[in-house]
Amino acid sequence: VQLQASGGGLVQPGGSLRLSCAVSGFPLDDSAIGWFRRAPGKYREGLSCIRNSDGSTYYTDSAKGRFTVSRDNAKNTVYLQLNSLKPDDTAIYYCAATRRYSDFTIGIWVSQFEFWGQGTLVTVSS
Repeated sequence: VQLQASGGGLVQPGGSLRLSCAVSGFPLDDSAIGWFRRAPGKYREGLSCIRNSDGSTYYTDSAKGRFTVSRDNAKNTVYLQLNSLKPDDTAIYYCAATRRYSDFTIGIWVSQFEFWGQGTLVTVSS
């Protein structure tokens, strides 16, 4: 199983980026994909998750209103659209996968996911 996150870069405050997570090793519709980030000096934080069997999406407070998760099952790829970016959004962004059931309505946590990608750096700065 491999997950490859990409799409990070340098963006000005207020700008947007779209991150991609390419998944290989199992069909996307047999999994849930989560997005996390780790800012300098902070713990890894859950942002969003999509359950690919039915397309249900979940967001933590840090992501609601500005970030949107989506998928393309044909490409085995999940996306995270980042809008209205702020300097506090500067972090390494990771995608992760699980083939186990979790109740994401109560939270999106590192312990829910078995497979992880290497991350992509997002820097928000003028």
